[in-house]
Amino acid sequence: MSRRCELTGKGPMVGNNVSHANNKTKRRFLPNLNDVTLISDALGRSFKLRISAAALRTVDHRGGLDAFLAKAKDADLSDAALKIKKDIAKAQAAA
Repeated sequence: MSRRCELTGKGPMVGNNVSHANNKTKRRFLPNLNDVTLISDALGRSFKLRISAAALRTVDHRGGLDAFLAKAKDADLSDAALKIKKDIAKAQAAA
């Protein structure tokens, strides 16, 4: 399982630990990923996704999964999230 947010594409970054003596050693900054279940209003079902805490706040701020995916760039989304986005667009076009 990769350490990458399924909605924003946020992944690990690299940097340095810097000691008091100014010694530098490589380290990784990992994103704060959580397993969450989000509900789509258009499809009327829930989806399990692994997203960052920042993405979860953004989903809540934009008014839910449907609104977030409508504005999200396709390049940032995982394959599963891209399929959900297309299903939601199809359901909204039919309604």
